Amino acid sequence: MDSSLLDYLSRLHELLTVTLFNLKNTPVTLMSLILFALFLTATLMLGRFTRNMLMNRILTRLDLDASMRYTLSRVTYYVIVILGVLISFQFVGIDLSSLAVIFGLLSVGIGFGLQNITSNFISGLIVLFERPIAVGDRVSVGGVEGDVTEINIRSTKIRTLNNISIIVPNQEFVGSQVTNYSHGDPTYRLDLEVGVSYGSDLDTVLKALDEVASEHPEVMKQPPWQVHLRNFGDSSWDMQLRVWIPDVKKHHIIRNELNQAIVRKFAAYNVEIPFPQRDIHIRSNISDK
Repeated sequence: MDSSLLDYLSRLHELLTVTLFNLKNTPVTLMSLILFALFLTATLMLGRFTRNMLMNRILTRLDLDASMRYTLSRVTYYVIVILGVLISFQFVGIDLSSLAVIFGLLSVGIGFGLQNITSNFISGLIVLFERPIAVGDRVSVGGVEGDVTEINIRSTKIRTLNNISIIVPNQEFVGSQVTNYSHGDPTYRLDLEVGVSYGSDLDTVLKALDEVASEHPEVMKQPPWQVHLRNFGDSSWDMQLRVWIPDVKKHHIIRNELNQAIVRKFAAYNVEIPFPQRDIHIRSNISDK
């Protein structure tokens, strides 16, 4: 081997093995830092590869729903990453006892300025294991309705009906009221309100609304739909058509289709949807002089 190459390798070895600092009597070198970074990167890549394999290939062969597969794959990813981080620290001389000291020091900072991050982290674990929400659920948070697309350890991603991604801190799902439309059961009861003129024939109105429900393919037969006369309004009978649909995510579309069907059906049966009426009485207070 060329002497210049040997000299170069010798100098490189000296550079990589020079002690930068000591941790608990363990010298930390440039080589140990490089190994630390490489092992940590490899751990992250292994975690993602394992997560994708579990989610897309292995767990799909088992009789598990999508939310359970997502939870198992996520937990496996976090376990691999945590173990990889603990092993990686060994390259720079940080063992478990040293980590305990570091975490003890960090807890002081957490107490002063990282409460929010810690709360979201713990809430993320609760969401993953307790599963009040799951990937694919239709939820409403803060008045915004959308589908859960991703649950991370700190936050959850929701895609709204306008195709906008919203990042929601996990604490919102644990400490606040959240509406989960599809938790455990995707069926949904849809209530449609409509007013009809007092001059209408009640049996014709009931027949028309019954036909609207029976003719729509998305309306479930069981539980059966119902037609109610809810109230006697100022200028109309307040009717309600109550139907069940199999997929809550379609409730906006089906509501629109049923409303259009009601308008057409009422026109076919000459059922009038009245305008609100108001009587105005004008009284003069001008006295004769």
